[in-house]
Formats: sequence, C-alpha cells, structure tokens
Amino acid sequence: MQLTAREDIEAPLDRVFAELSDFETVERQALRRGIDVVRLDGVAGKGAGMQWQAGFTFRGKKRTADITLNTFSPPEQMVFDSVSGGLDVQMVVDLVALSRTRTRINLMTEFKPKTLSARLLVQSLKLAKGGMDKRFRTRMAVLAKDLEDRLQRSA
Repeated sequence: MQLTAREDIEAPLDRVFAELSDFETVERQALRRGIDVVRLDGVAGKGAGMQWQAGFTFRGKKRTADITLNTFSPPEQMVFDSVSGGLDVQMVVDLVALSRTRTRINLMTEFKPKTLSARLLVQSLKLAKGGMDKRFRTRMAVLAKDLEDRLQRSA
C-alpha cells in the first residue's frame, strides 16, 4: 500500500533540504509529539547509515520501529527504511527545484507486510484508504507550511 503527497514551498532547494535533514530538530519535534526517539549509530555526522529506534503507541499498544537512512543524496533525495514488527515501511523524500525560490516536496510512503498480523493491519488501512490519503495529505500540507514559515523567518 502506498501513500503519496506533494507540496510546494516558497524557498530555495538547498535551504529546504538542509532544514529537512536537520535530524536533531526532527528528533526534538518527535519527542514533543510523544514519540521516544533514540539515535542508534552514535555518529554525529549526516549521511546514509544513520539509525534510530522510535517508540510510540498505536492502536493502544506500545510499539517500536527501527529506522535507517539508506539513501542520502543532497539536495534531492532521502530514503528511510523502517521495520516495526512484521511491517516494513519505506519513505522516500524527493525535492525538486521549480525555480530558484520555489521547491516541490514529493513524499511517498510504502507499507510492505511480512507477517499475517501485519497483512491484517495493512488490509484494514486499505479499507480506509480514502480517509488515510486525506489525513496524510493534510498532515503533509501542515508540515510544509510550518517548514516554509521557519525558512521565511530565518531568511
């Protein structure tokens, strides 16, 4: 199952990528939203191979996800792979320069179940795909607006 969203931001490509790849800020934002995030690789640098473990509550159960940054191609693309139970999730963040001051963010998330319980979860998500798509796109729009506002304030 795939979820996709696309948003345009009034900011240059390199600044958008720099903000999206500021992983310390992203970790703090996740912590504020109640997600426990721990950096596993212990390296202070950026790039492919970075790893985190996230703990969160989903459908009333405490769950964990192991997240790895597999592709880091500044300033165009980041690919994250995540494993949570029997569910593999791949998230691809693509950035495209529309002009010198405008950037398009394309976000694609794909869910790949590996166990029966994960298949049941994905099947229930597919049944509610219309609502999931709408919530996903709305959340992406809010995140893009926040990102644009932060970039404009720092300019």
